[in-house]
Amino acid sequence: MRNRNYIITLLFISFFIHVHAQIKIKGSVVDVNKMKLPYVAVTLQKLGDSEIKAYTFSKEDGRYNIETTDDNIILSYSLLGFKTYIDTLYLNHQKLNLILDDIILSSNSINLNEVIVQAKRAIRVKKDTVLVQVNNFADGSETTVEDLLRKIPGLQVSLDGTIKVGNKEIEKLMVDGDDFFDRGYKILSKNMPAHVIEEIEILNNYSNNKLLKGIEEREKVALNLKLNEKAKRIWFGNLAASFGNENFYNIRGNALNFGKKNKFFFLTNLNNIGVDATGDIDNLIRPQRTNQPSSIGDNQKINPLLKLSPRRLNFEKSRTNFNNAELLSLNAIFNPAENIKIRTLAFFVGDETNFIENSIVEVNTVDAGFVNREDFLLSNTKRIGFGKIDLTYTASKRSILEATTKYNTGQFLDRSNLEFNGVTSIQDLSHQNSLIDQKLIYTTKLNEGKALLFTGRFINESTPQTYSTNQFLFQELFPSEPNTDGVTQLSNNKLLYFGANVHLLDRKENGNLLEIQLGNEFRRDRLSTSLSLLDNETVLQEPSGFQNQTTYTVNDLYLKSKYRFELKDFGFTGELNFHQLVNQLDNNGTLLTENPFFINPSVGIDWKINQKNKIVLSYGLSTTNANLQNVFGDFVLTGFRSFSRGTGDFNQIQASNFAINHELGNWDERFFATTTIGYRRNKDFFSNNTIISQNFIQSDRIIIEDQTFFNADTTLDYYLKFLASNLKLNFGYTEVDFKNIVNDSDLREIVSKNYKYGVGLRSGFKNFFNFHVGIDWSETAIRTPGVSSFANNTSFLDISFNLSKK
Repeated sequence: MRNRNYIITLLFISFFIHVHAQIKIKGSVVDVNKMKLPYVAVTLQKLGDSEIKAYTFSKEDGRYNIETTDDNIILSYSLLGFKTYIDTLYLNHQKLNLILDDIILSSNSINLNEVIVQAKRAIRVKKDTVLVQVNNFADGSETTVEDLLRKIPGLQVSLDGTIKVGNKEIEKLMVDGDDFFDRGYKILSKNMPAHVIEEIEILNNYSNNKLLKGIEEREKVALNLKLNEKAKRIWFGNLAASFGNENFYNIRGNALNFGKKNKFFFLTNLNNIGVDATGDIDNLIRPQRTNQPSSIGDNQKINPLLKLSPRRLNFEKSRTNFNNAELLSLNAIFNPAENIKIRTLAFFVGDETNFIENSIVEVNTVDAGFVNREDFLLSNTKRIGFGKIDLTYTASKRSILEATTKYNTGQFLDRSNLEFNGVTSIQDLSHQNSLIDQKLIYTTKLNEGKALLFTGRFINESTPQTYSTNQFLFQELFPSEPNTDGVTQLSNNKLLYFGANVHLLDRKENGNLLEIQLGNEFRRDRLSTSLSLLDNETVLQEPSGFQNQTTYTVNDLYLKSKYRFELKDFGFTGELNFHQLVNQLDNNGTLLTENPFFINPSVGIDWKINQKNKIVLSYGLSTTNANLQNVFGDFVLTGFRSFSRGTGDFNQIQASNFAINHELGNWDERFFATTTIGYRRNKDFFSNNTIISQNFIQSDRIIIEDQTFFNADTTLDYYLKFLASNLKLNFGYTEVDFKNIVNDSDLREIVSKNYKYGVGLRSGFKNFFNFHVGIDWSETAIRTPGVSSFANNTSFLDISFNLSKK
C-alpha cells in the first residue's frame, strides 16, 4: 500500500510537469568579431510582466539553453562591458524546439549609471563570483539569514542549518568580506536579521588564505552577505520576543555595527521551546578542515569516556528538546592599521535540558534470557565559555602572518533518576573541559604560482569526571563485598599536542599542481581512572582490573606528496603519504614500544564530459593508528551498568576506499542532479566481545577481519516554471556489515540496510501566499541471527501568508 501511494505521488507530479508544453530555446552569444561570449546573463520575462520567469548563463562556448511555457516573451542578454540586448519573441507552441540566430553584443563603456543598472539584475556572474540580488527572491516573511538562504536558487539549507551550494558545504559565511564565526557559521545564519541583506555573493574556487588564490585546489565555496547602505556605519539591531502558556518563551536580540575599520556583532537568544540557537557549537570551538593547507591538529580532541545523555530520536529535534537555553555572543573585528586585522570572539552558552524515557528491553541469547524495564528521568546542565583572538598581519603583498589563540572552559552537571527493574537509583556525573589552543601560520608567495606555508600548533586539553550512583548492581562481578551500596568513579584524561608542518604548493603554467608537505605531530594522552565500591560513602574496595594509569604517546613524522595533472577535460591526481610512527604505551607500569612505517597511496580521476556532466572517481588505501579508547588495559565504567576496556596493545587498522560522484546539470540552472556512490572495505576493524547479563554489560575491544560499507545517494532539483516552484527528490541506500561476539558465542554477523527517499515542493510565488510540502521515508532492516526492521515517516506542510508590506 505504501509503495503504491508513493508511485501515485510521482505520477501525479509527472502529470503536472507535462500538462503544459515546454518550448526549449537554444542559441549562442557572440561579439561583433564573432568571438564566443561566456557568462552572459540570459533572462526571460513574459511580455507585459516585469517578473523574471527563468534565467541562465552562456557557457564557455557562448551557448545557452532556456525553457518557457508562455506564448509571448522577452529575452534579455546582459554582460558587463557590453550593451544589453532585448529580443521579443512571439512563440508557436506547435514547435517545441527553437534555435535562435547568434545574438551579437556590442561593447559599451562603463560609467556609474551603467553600474547601477547592472546591480538591479537578479543574478550576475563575475569570474568566480555569482551575485544574487536578494529582493528578487525574498517575500518579506524571512526573519533570519537562514530563512533567506532557503529561498535562493542553488542553495540548500538542511534542518540542522548546514548550508550547501549544490552538493558542497560552504567554508564560511561572511558579512561584507569579514568572517566572524569560521566553521561555526550556523550561529550567524540562525540569529542575524535578514532584512539588512541586499546582495549575496557566492564565491566559487574560494581560498581561506588569499595568497593561495589560484594556486591551491579550486573546489571550495563560500558565501558573503553584503549589507544595504542604510545598515552600514551605524548601530542597528532587532529584538523579537514571544511568550506562551506553561511559561514558554523565546527571546532573540541583535546589535550590529559594520563600519569601514571596525565591525561589531552582539547577539543573544533565550528560549525554552526547544530552539537550537547555536547549531553545532563544536564547529566553532574545533573547526575541522581535513587535508587543507595549515589544517594540522584539527582532528585532535578528547572523547569523554562516560556520558549521561538522551537517546537520539527520530523526531524533529525541537519537539523533543526540553530546554532552558541562554546564549550570549560578543564579536568584534578591528583594523588598527591597513595591514593588521584583529578578530575577537567571546561566547557564553548555558542550557538545562530534561529527558524522560520509559523502555522495555528483551534479551535472548544462547545462554541468557531476560527482560529489563527502565524508567529514566535525565537532567543535563551545561555552562560553556569560549574566547578567541585572531591576528592577521600582512607584512607585504607576498607574505602574511596569522596567529590564533583559543580558550574554552565547560562545566557540566548531569543527574538522572532511574528506576531499573523496580530499583530506584540516583546517578550524578560532574565533568569539566578546559582547552588552550594556539596556532601560528606564516605564508609567503614565492611567485604567481608557488607558495610556501609554515604552520605550528599547540593544544592542551583536560576532561576530569566524577561519577557516582547510590545503587550497586554488580554483585555477580564483586561477590566479596556484600555490603556495597554505591559506586563512584574518578577519571581524568589529559591531552598534549605539538605539530609543525612545511607545505609547498607549486601551480605550473599548464595548470598542474605539485604539493609537498614535511611535518611532525606529537600527541600524548594521560588517562587516569579509579573505580571504588562504597558503603555509606566509605570506600570498601578499589577492585583490581578496574583501575587505569595509562600514558599513550604517538609521534608521527611524515612526508606527503601530491600531484595533479590536467589534460583538456580530464584531471588526474596521485598522492603518496609516508608515515614513520614512534608509539609508546604505558599501561599501569607495563611499558610497550613500537616503530611502524606505512604508506597511504590514493589516485583520483575527474572527467568533465560536457558543460552539464562531470564524473569524479577516487580510490585509496589507508592505515590508521589506534587511538586511546582502543588501547587502555583495564575496565572503565561507561554507563550506569556498562564496562568497557581496550586491547591493551598497539594496533593499526587498514582499509581501502572507492568513491564515484556524478553531477548532471549545474546548481544555478533549472535542473541539477548529483549521485554519489561509496564503497569501503576494512581489512580489519575494531569490534567487541561482550558479556551481557541482566545487571551489567562488559565489553572487550577485539580486532576482526573483513568489513564492508556501501552507500549510494541521489538528489534531484527541478524548477517547475508553471508552478513557480522547486521540486526536490532524494533517494539513498546504505548497507553495513558488522561482526561481534556475545556471551562467548561464535562470531556472529550483523547486516544493516537503510533505505531513504523523499519528495518536496517549495513555492516561490511573488504574491501573498507560499507553501512547502513534502514527505520523507526511512526504512532500516537489521539482520542478526534474527531479523528486525523499523520505518520512520515524516510528512509536512508549511504555509505562509504575507498580508502586507508591514
